[in-house]
Amino acid sequence: MRVFRSGIRKLVRRPASYLTFGLLAGLLVLIILGVATSIGEEGPDPEIQLLLTFPAAYGVILQFVLGLGGLFAVIFGANIAGSEWGWGTFKVAVARGESRSRYLLLTFASIAAFLIAAILASTAIGVGAAFIGANIAGIPTDGITDTETLRDLPEMFARGWYTLVEQCAIGFAVATLARSQLAGIGIGIAFYFGETFASIFLPDIVRYLPFSVASAALGTGGAFNGDGGPDPLSQGTAMILVAAWLFGSLLVAAIYAERAEVTG
Repeated sequence: MRVFRSGIRKLVRRPASYLTFGLLAGLLVLIILGVATSIGEEGPDPEIQLLLTFPAAYGVILQFVLGLGGLFAVIFGANIAGSEWGWGTFKVAVARGESRSRYLLLTFASIAAFLIAAILASTAIGVGAAFIGANIAGIPTDGITDTETLRDLPEMFARGWYTLVEQCAIGFAVATLARSQLAGIGIGIAFYFGETFASIFLPDIVRYLPFSVASAALGTGGAFNGDGGPDPLSQGTAMILVAAWLFGSLLVAAIYAERAEVTG
């Protein structure tokens, strides 16, 4: 637990923690206020208006946070894992007698815990922006206290956190293997967008890859389902595959850490 607590303290002090998810929240706020302004000038669009109409806005905002948040989670995981090698903190931990795999896994556990706060903060900022935007656009906000929707939010948060942790583990493992922040982030981003584009040509394969199963677990797609495409994965199957990718990524990272040469 000492390593876990130390990891939390490091994440709280690191500018990258606030920059990564601050950018996510900032993009969400800009989109919401942009929508509010366009509605005021051009009149309401039923689909766009959902972003400012409660209680539907809760789901739309959370979907945005968890969707684009997957990319930010990959970057964040790669950033933290790569810094362990680049800054020499992993080497110091090994030198003082820490178990390599234990140190690495507890470091990731601290990242997973930090993601809870990141999701909550980003969503809260988005809801606040939606409330302000609704008032700007003249849309009633009575539904903000809808009890049925609020009762369902914890399950949505838990499922979303679970999928973000899996995507974060991909970046974490890649950066561990590369022993570099820059390489880990670059490869993680390439993998993220490469999987999206590959779904056009290889839908039967891509739907089992990490980012697609994460989307399917959230109920937002994840499998190419156009004419002639495969049926989307069920949420239950997707949740199992998310676990497989999560633990598989951490296992690979842990094995590499145990075998890696640490010098200097």
